[in-house]
Amino acid sequence: MISSSFCLIPRISPIKEKALWGDGIHDWASLSLDSKHGVFLEQCQQQLQARNCGFFASRLKSEHHWRLFSEFRDSVAYIDIETTGLSKYESQITTIALFNGSDIKTYVQGQNLAEFETEIQKYELIVTFNGKTFDVPFIEHHFNFKIPAAHIDLRYVMKRLGYSGGLKSVERQLGMERGELKSVDGLFAVYLWHEYRRTKNQAALDTLLAYNCADVLNLEHLMIYAYNQNLKETPFGAARSLPSAKVKDIPFKVDQGILRKLGCC
Repeated sequence: MISSSFCLIPRISPIKEKALWGDGIHDWASLSLDSKHGVFLEQCQQQLQARNCGFFASRLKSEHHWRLFSEFRDSVAYIDIETTGLSKYESQITTIALFNGSDIKTYVQGQNLAEFETEIQKYELIVTFNGKTFDVPFIEHHFNFKIPAAHIDLRYVMKRLGYSGGLKSVERQLGMERGELKSVDGLFAVYLWHEYRRTKNQAALDTLLAYNCADVLNLEHLMIYAYNQNLKETPFGAARSLPSAKVKDIPFKVDQGILRKLGCC
């Protein structure tokens, strides 16, 4: 989709871009420009070949960042954090889940949380839900560094598609099920952490990590759905749509006894 994005070129608006698509001009190679813009397009081609996601993220409006996904899908990290509260100044990160499309990695306070800083710098693109106002500020405050990757926040992408509310609400609107975790939310994630810290019961931590992992696995499904829905607004949407993500197993067991104890069932 990047090589069909003309609105990153100076003085070409989204309206002009749609007009070009309507005229059958669907990629950079088909576009005739003056020498100045030709030089810019050559730079774009070089940056795409060099896989510089940040170059395009800085030149596309945030509402168009979904276009980054297909070209940089092999360097994407879906991330989600759990915390003890809502304030990055008064609360702490308890766990982080990261899914890169094939592997799930988890990070736990007091165990390996510091390793996340090294891992996240391997990726060109991150995908979150409400991460611009929650996950990323928490992470950057905790680690005292700026995440270098470009960022697609699905909260805003899905809202433009007509789906409002939090992640669980959007999932329900799309008919996505969470099975054993259907009653767990962010508040119960806090309870699970406190239960683990108080009792050292590994089952409480495993249940928390299962919930955290469910979030990032579902982000992949939402990202593909959002990408395909946005493609429908283009004349080449059907030809370039992506197949649905395969269902992946959560690598942690949910303990129903713990959930019942905490009043979550």
